[in-house]
Amino acid sequence: MRFRLPVAAVFLFAWSVAFAQSGLPTPAPELQRGRWPGHWVTDLSVPRSDYAVLLARRNFMLSTKPDRFVVHVSADARYLLKVNGHTVCTGPQWSAAPLWRYESIDLAPWLQTGKNVITLRVRSYGDGGPLSNMGHRLAFMVQGDPGEAGDVTTGMTHWNVIADASTRPFRDERDRLHTYFALGPGESHDASLYPWGWEAVDFDDSAWHEAKAVAPGLPSGAGGESTSWLSPRTTPLMELTPLPQPGVRRAEGVTLSPTFAPGLAPFTVPAHSKASVLLDQGYLTNAYPQLTVSGGKSARVRLGYAEALVDEKIHKGNRNDVEGRQLVGTGDEFLPDGGADRLFTTDDWRTFRYVELKVETGAEPLVVQNFFGLFTGYPFVEKGSFTSDDPRLAKVWEVGWRTARLCAYETYMDCPFYEQLQYVGDTRIQSLISFYVAGDDRLVRNAIELYDQSRIPEGITQSRYPSASAQLIPTFSLFWIDMVHDYWRHRPDREFVRARLPGVHDVLAWYERHLDPATGLLGALPYWPFVDWTNDKAWPVDPQLALGGVPPGGREGGSATITLQLAYTLQHAADLYDAFELHDEAAHWAQLAAQLKKSVTAQCWDAERKLYADTPAKKNFSQHTNTFAVLAGAIDGPAAHDLMRRIADDKSLVQSSAYFSFYLLRAMKKAGLGDEYVARLAPWHQAIAEGFTTFPEIFKGTRSDCHAWSASPLYELLATVCGIEPASAGFATVRIEPHLGTLQRAEGKVPHPQGEIVAKLQRAGTGVKAEITLPAGVSGEFVWGGKSVALKGGAQTIEIP
Repeated sequence: MRFRLPVAAVFLFAWSVAFAQSGLPTPAPELQRGRWPGHWVTDLSVPRSDYAVLLARRNFMLSTKPDRFVVHVSADARYLLKVNGHTVCTGPQWSAAPLWRYESIDLAPWLQTGKNVITLRVRSYGDGGPLSNMGHRLAFMVQGDPGEAGDVTTGMTHWNVIADASTRPFRDERDRLHTYFALGPGESHDASLYPWGWEAVDFDDSAWHEAKAVAPGLPSGAGGESTSWLSPRTTPLMELTPLPQPGVRRAEGVTLSPTFAPGLAPFTVPAHSKASVLLDQGYLTNAYPQLTVSGGKSARVRLGYAEALVDEKIHKGNRNDVEGRQLVGTGDEFLPDGGADRLFTTDDWRTFRYVELKVETGAEPLVVQNFFGLFTGYPFVEKGSFTSDDPRLAKVWEVGWRTARLCAYETYMDCPFYEQLQYVGDTRIQSLISFYVAGDDRLVRNAIELYDQSRIPEGITQSRYPSASAQLIPTFSLFWIDMVHDYWRHRPDREFVRARLPGVHDVLAWYERHLDPATGLLGALPYWPFVDWTNDKAWPVDPQLALGGVPPGGREGGSATITLQLAYTLQHAADLYDAFELHDEAAHWAQLAAQLKKSVTAQCWDAERKLYADTPAKKNFSQHTNTFAVLAGAIDGPAAHDLMRRIADDKSLVQSSAYFSFYLLRAMKKAGLGDEYVARLAPWHQAIAEGFTTFPEIFKGTRSDCHAWSASPLYELLATVCGIEPASAGFATVRIEPHLGTLQRAEGKVPHPQGEIVAKLQRAGTGVKAEITLPAGVSGEFVWGGKSVALKGGAQTIEIP
């Protein structure tokens, strides 16, 4: 059974929502309906499938400064837009053809009476680009709103373009780390080949080429054929904020003061010499490096970036340590031309705590005038909060929020330093943090839609998307359905959820086809049936495919772990179908979930160990299988309480990673052990003690120092410790059941679609005093020690002895 909205309704609904979400201007109605007057344009002399940077200019006159001048801009793959030399925005929003994003921008604030210039720096990556980029040509387009900005529309007006010969890929040191990178290359910028001043109004571009049209501009749904239908941006523009200058930790070949503080006089590297300076931002960040130099013709400046320094064996230690350690990571190269006040930056932002400047001069000395980072990221605003009488939790909150922020750009990202890819497993946890801390669902919606778009003909979603290299982790398709369910619980947005039901059906139908009728469990699963990162020998790495994290039975069939995960998700799907009165569909999935739980219990419950085994062979046991047994309701009540208490500290089981701890601790809460949550944060406290300023991918021997799935305490401090969760769909009603554990006092604030929820909690012996504030019109209940008190909109005080 499949459910479809009419095509016209889909596009009308999607466009109206997109404009509202991004906060950007809405195009004129005629641009929303049919073919645009403008075209994609490029420099035909530049190979369109190679790494290249294209510079583009459009000069025009204005008799008066306009009140409004809206343009719609896109590029393949990326652009930087300036007006009269002032930076306006970067784009387009990360997306995937055939729906390619564009930005609607009002340029009026940057325009002036008389001569004006709009400039675009357009970049394509070729085959060596970041996997998160799915561009396939070097081109751009600017469409002016009719009657306002037609004088700048590409394909109808004269744009001058030239290839930037100064920029080429740079081979940095990342290979020395012997790990997986999904980023594009470093950048080399040769100042002697750069057309300095090209963004100024009076720059002479007469020797440049005229941009040539290569394809029409078509909005989504217009026409039957397009490589890139244009779809409006759905998220706000990214933040750009200058960071404080980093401190100096080490200098060789030049004498510097111990800090690189604002106002510090420039330093000089003499001619025919070498120098290196190690800078420490003090915390991990994402930023465009901003290096200003003068002189130094024929010098070479290399910038290296790292999350942490490493020893001679390329091992990380305490992230604050510098002595006896070196920087090995990503990097860029700048070649000065001897000019004054040359500002070098990169087209792509970098992730770093440490930056190393390595300078080698020629016949001229080089003056380093300044270095700082220009922070960029999704413009989340911290609206939620948590405080308590345990000061350590304030640091967990701070580090967790930085982690979440660095893993959010135009999509969510698993990690900013190594991959910058949006994976479903990470994104589900990131989405809950976005709801609870920022009250912002735009990146959540974007992720859910992109995963839905990514589904292959078989029905399942890709595990990461956008991605130039398709990757399939079937278990992540289940978490995508859980994300849709989370969205339904937290947002009153029925039409968005309704539009996902066909995709939900297709994913579940794929799993239904992979059931083994002989066992009632899942049979052999193709692709990469990943569950969790673990080094336990019971879950070995496949020697041929070099893929780990797969439980026994995952590939060959008979996995209790994944079968129970399917049962967990099937129940969420049943909720969704019931919510839309599709009761037959809901009953089917609920019945299948019940059958799966019965089959797993019959074949995988070990009565002697009182545990669920990973397979019917009962040779391997993990926290994961037993966690899903509780979450899916295969075991409940006192038996579930006993099970979770035993597995939480049983080191003989395959252990949960930082990622899967989210599900382990959720299961503990469901089993009545929520009061243990605060005491379970020891790994997070230990990471902070080891100098981490963001939380890592795994807690021991991590590759990535920043992985948002490890920021889950931000959500749980509010949802479990303060106990604030939806009691009905759309957060229409609220249930507050605190689990203070060892805390005497806690206060949490959660942004809600209708306002904010505040819970101030104070222990009173074995009881509690609570000051609760709900948005007007929102009701709910407060639960403590099995006692329930009704809540209503506004402020109220509750005392339960």
